[in-house]
Amino acid sequence: MKSRLFALVTMLFLGIATLSAQQNLWRKEPLKSPEIHADMSVTIRLYAPNAESVTLVGDFVDNVAMVRNEEGVWEYTTAPLASELYCYWFNVDGIDHVNDPANSYVMRDVGSQMNYFIIPGERGDLYAAQNVPHGTMAKVWAEVSDGRERRMTIYTPAGYESGKGRYPVLYLLHGMGGDEDAWAATGRVAEIMDNLIAAGKAEPMIVVMTNGCTQHVSAPGFSHEGMWRPYMSGSMDGSFEAMFPSIVEWVDGHYRTKAKRAYRAIAGLSMGGFHSMQISKEYPTMFDYVGLYSAAIFRGKEGVATYDNLEEKLDRQFNEGMKLYWIAIGKDDFLYDENVRFRELLDSMGYPYTYRESEGGHVWRNWRIYLGEYAQMLFK
Repeated sequence: MKSRLFALVTMLFLGIATLSAQQNLWRKEPLKSPEIHADMSVTIRLYAPNAESVTLVGDFVDNVAMVRNEEGVWEYTTAPLASELYCYWFNVDGIDHVNDPANSYVMRDVGSQMNYFIIPGERGDLYAAQNVPHGTMAKVWAEVSDGRERRMTIYTPAGYESGKGRYPVLYLLHGMGGDEDAWAATGRVAEIMDNLIAAGKAEPMIVVMTNGCTQHVSAPGFSHEGMWRPYMSGSMDGSFEAMFPSIVEWVDGHYRTKAKRAYRAIAGLSMGGFHSMQISKEYPTMFDYVGLYSAAIFRGKEGVATYDNLEEKLDRQFNEGMKLYWIAIGKDDFLYDENVRFRELLDSMGYPYTYRESEGGHVWRNWRIYLGEYAQMLFK
């Protein structure tokens, strides 16, 4: 009797759960937004019949007014767009940063969320998942030299799990306010690496994305620290540089790496570019490849020994020899002059480097481009 009652209750529960899970199947999607047209123009829509004003903001528009039709739908159609990944949001009656409810694709940058879409073509296809062998993106916890377990995101290329070979490693660092999820989500690392490796344009490699904010052990909501709101947190006080050798040691101990400088690269954006410059000069025999993307070169805390004697440490680093020292920045970046000063310093000391200047400013669009280019130069 008890077993029959249990079976009846179980069937009832499963029926309710199934109904709840599938109820969205019967909802009619009210809008198509974004709609990418054949000429690569894009229509963005928002149903807001009671709104008085709606503007569209993004990296392809600058707060443009949308037009409401008789059905209460606000629309805006762009000119044809170049192949790229684009982000956007709405301002509605003075309420800033309203997301598009018709677009399921959202990415987070620090504490803000943005909808996005991808225009197909050479660059957009690099950022989109293609029908190629896929690597694995893992979230791992590592105990490092500060005595705490810290969360990292690690990409391993297709074939890693089933093989026995060893791989070179790229350490990829985020900017101020970012975390170990930033490059994976907003930077499209898995898609970029999968596509480049499948095309034979990049060597199969492991990519390690750390949390460079030493105040926190993980991105918000993924540790005992709770669901704190992301903010412009960072660590430019020498603490991240001090723990970095233990991160490399942990990776070499837990993954099949080629644990030599010829098979290690480091790169980062903004604060991560600062960290890449500082770490690589502090440990001059650790990396043969260094990449600085829109780097915050001279922003370290004063009085920190790690940041002292810059010229002396650079001299030691360059005399040890490197295969690539790569500097990239946009013409409109607020850190442009800072990078000019740094290049002038390198020039005065006769140190070789490769310089890449792009359009635009301090934006993810540039950093994705830089990663795609930099990855193709590594470990050749």
